[in-house]
Amino acid sequence: MGRLSGKVAVITGAALGMGAAEAKLFAKEGAVVIGTDVKEDVLQEVMEEIRGAGGQAVGLKHNVASEEEWKQVVRETVERYGKIDILVNNAGISTTKTIANMGMDEWDKVMDINLSGCVLGMKYVIPEMQKAGGGSLINISSIGGIVGMAGTSPYTAAKGALRALSKSAAVEYGKDKIRVNSVHPGIIVTPMTEPSMKDALPYYQTYTQLPYFGNPEDVAYGVLFLASDEARFVTGSELVIDGGWTAL
Repeated sequence: MGRLSGKVAVITGAALGMGAAEAKLFAKEGAVVIGTDVKEDVLQEVMEEIRGAGGQAVGLKHNVASEEEWKQVVRETVERYGKIDILVNNAGISTTKTIANMGMDEWDKVMDINLSGCVLGMKYVIPEMQKAGGGSLINISSIGGIVGMAGTSPYTAAKGALRALSKSAAVEYGKDKIRVNSVHPGIIVTPMTEPSMKDALPYYQTYTQLPYFGNPEDVAYGVLFLASDEARFVTGSELVIDGGWTAL
């Protein structure tokens, strides 16, 4: 308890799955949580659950692909709490298209949310972290950003770019005591992954070396470490939470 006491954290995609788990865990560990999502009704339920458990949480409707909405989220957070210590770029979407059969509109949508949305968050949060004397930026990528995965070309391209972006940002802003790391989950059972897992269960079971899949809390604990002062000397790294997929 108290690993994030006194810190203010913005977590995107906080209505479901890994984002919701991160929001709950961060609040439990003492952070003020600003959770954002386009699914406002579900998001507010998560925020109310956090407050009911004694935590501090505010939910803001937020399309991460919108620059104006990013400005508003950052402005409102700083007006309420005076600073931003942690940003978790968690919001994302998936796709099951190959390069040859995808439409460019689908490519653009995946890139807008999975990559540009993270760039915008960093663009507007970094100046606030500089004012505060440092902070932790955590970009939720995927093992798809490390290894090839068939049938998800726009998704893996965005996640691979996010991995590289995190390293570059770590180099650019280390002097400001701003740490930037990426997290690479493997098979995590969430509302986004469950439909595809049902259709390809033997495939996923082959690549996960443990006799079970991950859950959102497994990722949340890794993100908590990177957000905390325990990781004060960790930047430009990639935390892989994949049940052994990339060990092959």
